[in-house]
Amino acid sequence: MSINVDLLKRICEVAGAPGFEKRVREMVIEEVKNHVDEWRVDNMGNVITVKKGKNNPEGKKAMVAAHMDEIGFIVTHIDDNGFVRFHTLGGFDPKTLTAQRVIIHGRKDVVGVMGSKPIHVMSQEERGKVAKTSDYFIDLGMKKEEVEKWVAIGDPITRERELIEMGNCVNCKSIDNRVSVFILIEVLKQLQNHPYDVYGVFTVQEEVGLRGANVSAHTINPDFGFGLDTTIAYDLPGAQPHEMVTKLGEGVAIKIMDASTICDYRMVDFMKKTATSAQIKWQPEVLTAGGTDTAGVQRMGKEGAISGAISIPTRHLHQVIEMADKDDIQGAIDLLIACLEGLDGHDWSH
Repeated sequence: MSINVDLLKRICEVAGAPGFEKRVREMVIEEVKNHVDEWRVDNMGNVITVKKGKNNPEGKKAMVAAHMDEIGFIVTHIDDNGFVRFHTLGGFDPKTLTAQRVIIHGRKDVVGVMGSKPIHVMSQEERGKVAKTSDYFIDLGMKKEEVEKWVAIGDPITRERELIEMGNCVNCKSIDNRVSVFILIEVLKQLQNHPYDVYGVFTVQEEVGLRGANVSAHTINPDFGFGLDTTIAYDLPGAQPHEMVTKLGEGVAIKIMDASTICDYRMVDFMKKTATSAQIKWQPEVLTAGGTDTAGVQRMGKEGAISGAISIPTRHLHQVIEMADKDDIQGAIDLLIACLEGLDGHDWSH
């Protein structure tokens, strides 16, 4: 079965920096509103959808969180020559920013380029230094007066990159975490035989601290929780086997832990058994740095949730472009559906 690359392309390419997810939110609502029993937008901007369970006298709830925001920037200053300074929204690898196009979303969308001091005029000492985000400015090719017609302090900025296919992979800005937005949309469209109420939540502001997941989990108070996000695939030249975390094309990843979550061992066991039984290719994930919405889902409900995470192996994370394998993406869809449909058939006792 082939994934819907056209839909994934639209979702990845749309702009949605943390706190500015409006365009993504509108697209999500349009895609899911006819496939769920209920949907609403909370005060923070999370999209909370509900599909009622088929056999749920106890009113049990399973929450799946996929964040809509992407790493980006925000305008902090326009200098006398029209060059724009910015602050990061989420974590970046600064060396990947050199000469890259970005879009400032002001009164209209304006394309700019990340500029820095040319190497020809750098001292030998400067050439050897590690790049910092503060070394960069955005060049819009306009004088200050023209820039200020369209751009103001506080406007969000995103990367300018379209989605392309490379081999069996998709390559674009914002695979983190639009691939999970895509996966959750597809699951909500296909899910039919789930015993418990499924809350599919498209969260905001994950890249700056899991903020939307914390609020929505507190509101929903789920019994079971699933984070849905990308993870590192460091299957690259020079990587040692113990450093790789995951490998592209080797299956969807089942999270065991990251820096913010130790997944419930019962959920990890359930997910492994479910994947094996359904003949879904999978690999374990232990990520010693970084975190996902899983942490908010697990512990921000009033009673806590039995939680785990489905992760999509991704190369070049938090850089200008990111890459994921289409078979791993399909595996994530299949595994999440199988898990949601099988929650009532597992022994959840400690």
